[in-house]
Amino acid sequence: MIGMLAAAKAGHDKDALYIIIEETDTSVWLADGKYKTIEHPKRKNKKHIQIWKKQTPQLAAIREKLLAGERVKDEEIKRAMKLLVGSELEE
Repeated sequence: MIGMLAAAKAGHDKDALYIIIEETDTSVWLADGKYKTIEHPKRKNKKHIQIWKKQTPQLAAIREKLLAGERVKDEEIKRAMKLLVGSELEE
């Protein structure tokens, strides 16, 4: 699931969008590039997130970097999220 989009289903951040940057058996670490950065990601239980299947070239590039163990910048995540939300509004 690393590099995929996830929406929070529960908690004070309900309906917020994040990118999964790390995964364990029961939880994931999420970043949005603005409030939850790569250095300080949000830990969330897997049952409290909804995976989005939507992909963009920017998200694919971030996923490739994360899977390869390369460093991802918060600016890259913010830009990918902004472009995704913009494309959702156009549809």
